[in-house]
Amino acid sequence: MRNLALSDEILLDVEKPARYIGNEVNAVMKDPESVDIRFAMCFPDVYEIGMSHLGIQILYDMFNRREDVYCERVYSPWMDLHKIMKEENIPLFALESQDPIFQFDFLGITIQYEMCYTNILQILDLAQIGIYAKDRREDAPIVIGGGPCTYNPEPLADFFDIFYIGEGETVYDQLFDLYKEHKKSGGSRKDFLRKAALIEGLYVPSLYDITYKEDGTIQDFIPLDENAALPIKKQVVMDLSNTYYPDKPVVPFIKVTQDRVVLEIQRGCIRGCRFCQAGMIYRPNRERSLEMLKEKAVAMLKNTGHEDISLSSLSSSDYSELEELTYFLIDEYKDKKGINISLPSLRIDAFSLDVMSRVQDIKKSSLTFAPEAGTQRLRNVINKGLTEEDIVEGATKAFMSGWNKVKFYFMLGLPTETEEDQKGIAYLCEKVAMTYYKLDSQYRHGRVSIGASASFFVPKPFTPFQWASMCPLEEYDKRARRVNDTMRSMHNRKSLSLKWHDAKTTILEGILARGDRKVGAAIYDAYQSGCIFDAWTEYFDYEKWMDAFAKNQIDPDFYTTRERSLEEKFPWDFIDTGVTKTFLKKEWETAMEGKVTPNCRMNCNGCGAARFGGGVCYEN
Repeated sequence: MRNLALSDEILLDVEKPARYIGNEVNAVMKDPESVDIRFAMCFPDVYEIGMSHLGIQILYDMFNRREDVYCERVYSPWMDLHKIMKEENIPLFALESQDPIFQFDFLGITIQYEMCYTNILQILDLAQIGIYAKDRREDAPIVIGGGPCTYNPEPLADFFDIFYIGEGETVYDQLFDLYKEHKKSGGSRKDFLRKAALIEGLYVPSLYDITYKEDGTIQDFIPLDENAALPIKKQVVMDLSNTYYPDKPVVPFIKVTQDRVVLEIQRGCIRGCRFCQAGMIYRPNRERSLEMLKEKAVAMLKNTGHEDISLSSLSSSDYSELEELTYFLIDEYKDKKGINISLPSLRIDAFSLDVMSRVQDIKKSSLTFAPEAGTQRLRNVINKGLTEEDIVEGATKAFMSGWNKVKFYFMLGLPTETEEDQKGIAYLCEKVAMTYYKLDSQYRHGRVSIGASASFFVPKPFTPFQWASMCPLEEYDKRARRVNDTMRSMHNRKSLSLKWHDAKTTILEGILARGDRKVGAAIYDAYQSGCIFDAWTEYFDYEKWMDAFAKNQIDPDFYTTRERSLEEKFPWDFIDTGVTKTFLKKEWETAMEGKVTPNCRMNCNGCGAARFGGGVCYEN
């Protein structure tokens, strides 16, 4: 009989108790005594966010297909339950069995976003297994981190036993088999970590040391053990059509952020935007077969009861069989009312508009463009591959097809950005609005709505812009207000609006994204001072973070506004993503010249990803 970890009194006292009881549709239930390995899969944010993450759904399905492994889920308790668990000394538990996490063999944490770093410490703290890796008992779970933020794992290095660099479908079976052998033969926790370090793609931070120069930059990265390899090589799944993908995703009891079936149609991107980390670290671009996607779409919709399906990728329009897949779904479900198809990351062309007009309510929906920059000069710098003519033409087609709501995504603080580039955001929005009002009356349906959203640029590891400086804090808001003031001076100002992100969050994200091991002590102190759910505006406390940096004699400007030379050794340089640093340097220099690099289908630019032996690199 399965007993809940929380009493009825506690469940009635917290917001959304369904976050903590498990037993959802398609949740896997096994006898914990019948398996050799228990794996707790964690997303360090609230249930509604974590349940929307495709990567965990894939690994959850993959691990549970093994008879000897039982994978369960755990998410960050919300603030109300966090307080109760601390006060009443209730250990963090997994949803399926409701057993404490400290009884598991592995705790796997996906690290998707820098602003979740204190939530990772919350998980380790509530699990009662030791926040620092060095403090863990012999029988504590092996704490392993994966996800995009592991491409600079150093700020979190002291808290993890292992980092998994790359795509999860590759070497976990090897790790599990190794662990089973280790349990049979005996040996210490350190012995197992030494053996794990021999598996390609696994980084065991305790087996390495870092030395620094007098100016605070990295001097060297030193292996402390003969098993500690350098570099750590990213793991990649080359055949995405014959690998793990769930037929029966877990269906949440409550509404979550992405309350739909998610169909990943491809991985990677051909575009080469110079600010985009995902576009670099997930190279090469690889597609799933049309037949596989048809089969999975039908199975997941049937097995979940969801009425929405989203075709997911970094650039959906670049999937070579998008039309065939989309029209298949439209035809397959044309007689089933309520099945909605979402196609994010589309270029606005005749095909896209035809599809969207058939799967969306035009009166309610808005179309989204991502010009990223307000002028053509700056779009060339970032290698966006999108002209003003493309944007205006796409908007015009949309207006003539019945839409009168458009969203634009921009970034402020990009390298080489000028005041003209900033004001260009307002001018571009005004030009699109004017395009609408110049159309014949038959195409106009009330006032047009042009909603611009501006985030602030953060230079990420393994991008051509990893050498870029960030702006000082006050400069971000200054630039956003300049755009906003320019919009207010436009003739069609009532049709234009601008929202922008929090600059203080941007500064912290920049520090954590480009930090080294010294930053870990500040993350710990920030958590101890009460920082948690930093990605949530109402809980983010910038001053506590600045106090934590000051306490540890860390200068935030060292990681944000400081100029970097092309010769500097970065904290993440020990990782081999396949994309060479030589290529990234070349792209940085090309950006400074304002030149565009062709996308991967137009021309191979020698980034290095061809070494993986497939994908777009081998199409021709």
